[in-house]
Amino acid sequence: MKTELPKGYEPAQVEQKWFDVWEQRGDFHADEKSQKPHYSIVIPPPNVTGVLHMGHALNNTLQDILCRWKRMTGHEVLWMPGTDHAGIATQNVVEKQLATEGKDRHELGREEFVERVWKWREESGGQIINQLKRLGASCDWQRERFTMDEGLSKAVREVFVRLYDDGLIYRDNRLINWCPRCHTALSDLEVEHDDKKGSLWHLKYPVKGSDQYLVVATTRPETMLGDTAVAVNPEDERYLGLIGGKVMLPLVNREIPIIADDYVDKEFGSGAVKITPAHDFNDFEIGKRHDLEFINVLDESGVINENGGPYAGQERYEARKKVVADLEAQGLLEKIDDYANAVGECYRCKTIIEPYMSKQWYVAVGSLAKEAIKAVKGGDTKIVPAQWEKTYYEWMYNIQDWCISRQIWWGHRIPAWYCDECEQITVSIEDATACKHCGSPNIRQETDVLDTWFSSALWPFSTMGWPENAETLQKFYPTSCLVTGFDILFFWVARMMMMGLKFMEQVPFKEVYIHALVRDAQGQKMSKSKGNVIDPLTIVEEYGADAFRFTLCAFAAMGRDIKLSTERIGGYRNFVNKLWNASRFALMNLEGFDPESASLEDFELSQADQWILDCFAKTAEEANKALDGYKFNDVAGVLYSFTWHEFCDWYVELSKEDLYGDEPQAKMRAQKVLFTVLEGLLRLLHPLLPFVTEEIWQALPGKRPTLSIMQANYPIGAFCKVDATEVERMKLLMEVIRAIRNIRGELDVPPGKRIAVALDCKSEESAVAIDAGQAYVKSLARVDELRFAVGLEHPKQASTQVAGDVEVLIPLAGLINVEEEEARLNKEIAKAQKDVDFFTKKLSNEKFVANAPPQVLEKDRTKLTSAEEKSQILQQSLEKILALK
Repeated sequence: MKTELPKGYEPAQVEQKWFDVWEQRGDFHADEKSQKPHYSIVIPPPNVTGVLHMGHALNNTLQDILCRWKRMTGHEVLWMPGTDHAGIATQNVVEKQLATEGKDRHELGREEFVERVWKWREESGGQIINQLKRLGASCDWQRERFTMDEGLSKAVREVFVRLYDDGLIYRDNRLINWCPRCHTALSDLEVEHDDKKGSLWHLKYPVKGSDQYLVVATTRPETMLGDTAVAVNPEDERYLGLIGGKVMLPLVNREIPIIADDYVDKEFGSGAVKITPAHDFNDFEIGKRHDLEFINVLDESGVINENGGPYAGQERYEARKKVVADLEAQGLLEKIDDYANAVGECYRCKTIIEPYMSKQWYVAVGSLAKEAIKAVKGGDTKIVPAQWEKTYYEWMYNIQDWCISRQIWWGHRIPAWYCDECEQITVSIEDATACKHCGSPNIRQETDVLDTWFSSALWPFSTMGWPENAETLQKFYPTSCLVTGFDILFFWVARMMMMGLKFMEQVPFKEVYIHALVRDAQGQKMSKSKGNVIDPLTIVEEYGADAFRFTLCAFAAMGRDIKLSTERIGGYRNFVNKLWNASRFALMNLEGFDPESASLEDFELSQADQWILDCFAKTAEEANKALDGYKFNDVAGVLYSFTWHEFCDWYVELSKEDLYGDEPQAKMRAQKVLFTVLEGLLRLLHPLLPFVTEEIWQALPGKRPTLSIMQANYPIGAFCKVDATEVERMKLLMEVIRAIRNIRGELDVPPGKRIAVALDCKSEESAVAIDAGQAYVKSLARVDELRFAVGLEHPKQASTQVAGDVEVLIPLAGLINVEEEEARLNKEIAKAQKDVDFFTKKLSNEKFVANAPPQVLEKDRTKLTSAEEKSQILQQSLEKILALK
């Protein structure tokens, strides 16, 4: 059978073709009835509104590598895919859509608005799923889930009711993050902090019964309208006599106490701080400790309410200006300082959030957190890298009760009904029709929905059919591994741990691999405002998914952020092309070859054969070890090195003598080894390069043992036994060939010119190795005459290098003209020195260094280093030539 590949590799054609085949054939589908050991991963569900970014690309590439590897090592693999309904984000998308039609959600009403969101989801939502497929993500797409689908919604209700019945869900009036535009509570993760230039206003509060003032500093002067105390540190000697006294709150003329609290920093501002318990998280805690009044001065839209006296009805920033102006007019504004601080914004609409008093639903997580801590400490769940365990513990030990209610319409509506007769709450899995306390039908359902993270906390078991005791759940829970970014370690991972232990009585995953961030080439975080965002889809179109995946893997060093540039991706596209071209060479030389006709044991393997088979075995062992330890950059490194250097650069060249020769048995032997190593290499590379490896693997001669390479076995070690002595001899021969090539390069000998070489062997063993492999030396080093012996007499004029215990000597007689070479080298040295002088002078100019952009300085420093190195190498070459005179 004639097998060949096109001259050039075209990723776009190959990738779409094979993904369609895999998906249509059901190659990714997990069989819960399988007797194979299970391996399962749940995808961190991307928002249904999302588009693929670098974080998704890295996260899903690493998961795919693990899943493809485990399929090939004999596991039944379930990679559970799905999307998150993303309450606030999705509601915002549809609200903006309505705005273009001149409508808002209140006109539509809740029911019609929710229908509109479902319609948007069916037509436009979830495009990220198709984008993940372009990366080659081998999820079980037949099982794709959505956090609002019927099964998951049932699980959410079940969990809510059980937690409520256990006394772990309750309502309370507390301070929360509030978006005045979206009119909803936000989790900490939904608040983005941005450093902004602002002001620090120093306000004077008159001390009652004296002519003194207490000066307080604040970044939000409008909240003073809700102050209920001024606090000082109990050890601050300046204020000891004032503790227990009172100040008059300016503008609203309300008496408020002076209290002492250890929280107050004596060094900040004047050492006295205003306490507004209803509008600051720290003040809220102080207010509880000192039993202060909680006065809310804002409404849901960030407008001053009736508690703000004369400022009622003013928008918060309008009120700020008026408050400051009035204080200044009354002589109560001491000064204003410039002040930069991190301001919290809504992650969707970018409105500045307000700490706001509101009645919300909470989960009491204390007891749940204890079990989650115990599970990690006991080794039931292992966090990799281990350094993240400390962060996990810190958060879990200091965990606060979880606010789970959101004041929006899109999401899981809280299954609680309020009775207008007895004012009790009915919580029920099924929709309630009457109050369970008094039987009255006058009940109304809670309008709030659950925090999106509530449903995603159940993801590892809800997606597998819980609360039913489904076969999928029995086979694949607990999951084997979770791959996620460190930014959601607390918000998602910890909550899954708590819920998994509570409802499944087992951890949700055995291991958690925390990967780093993808940054730009300079190490900066990618952002649209900086203009340094690299679009994964653009990269896939230009370089191919395989090259992109391999790049991400190659730089995914544990605990270290990835610095990504298109140049690096281009480098790995060259790697894919190298593999393609080597495979084309192999296929052209495997015509008429039947892989089943003979086994490796039927041949007397050459030194080169034994060496490449030994290299392959070690590479396979290292690749498996690296994958097992989540050392993705290591697996990429060993596979790159073996593919490019050992296989392509060395073995392909070493095999040509036999492949092109007249000896049928030698040719068949070389074909067998070439086929065996290439086929095994494709399997080793498949998890990282799924598309190109499938395309080449299917083109190999002979019958394929499985429909797809992903179902073939992953190599774990040696194909056959090799002679370690022969392997070491081959390594020596290669050192000798490298040394000859180095000397040729230094002397600028034309590549096609065949030369004479003398080898002084320092041992009988090395002489035997050279004798057995002299054909390799002559062929690969372009040697015409080869002399070797132990204690060989050295030529009078020769360039030398040492390779192991062999001294390589290349006689210069007739090879180069010493005078001409001396003149050439002197000319090159002068040119290199000119560059050294130019860049040294340029970088010594203090004015230039102070004003030049960092990238320009880095470029010039690189050029200087390069010129210095070139000059040094040329000088060494000149010294060798001069020694020959």
